[in-house]
Amino acid sequence: MKRIPVKPLAATALLLVTLASYGNAYAQGAPQAITEKRTDVVQLASGYRASKLSGADVYNKNKDTIGTLDDLIVSPAADRGTYAILSVGGFLGMGKHLVAVPFNDLQINNRRVVLPDATKKSLEALPEFKYAPD
Repeated sequence: MKRIPVKPLAATALLLVTLASYGNAYAQGAPQAITEKRTDVVQLASGYRASKLSGADVYNKNKDTIGTLDDLIVSPAADRGTYAILSVGGFLGMGKHLVAVPFNDLQINNRRVVLPDATKKSLEALPEFKYAPD
């Protein structure tokens, strides 16, 4: 088998074409830095999936139903806090009032979601949450 020599310019062009086919290595024109962090995947797997919590009733410490978990949102702010969007009031989806509370304020035990010190009235007094348009 005869070996065909590759010229440096052709090799560079081939490398650039290959890199370009994998998508941009830059976002918004700036290089990206990815920091890896080791995660205990066994412990993480025992957590609660957002898809399974959606629609769960939310109770207070008196075991009163005070709302429903509508959604979870990760804030775009630098702190990247997660917020629970609760649906309060209404009937069959009509007249419901959405509010945002910090996810860390919720207590979750066996898929039972508790916001201990809240009442339906205190949640309805919070500013209404509205989703941004897609």
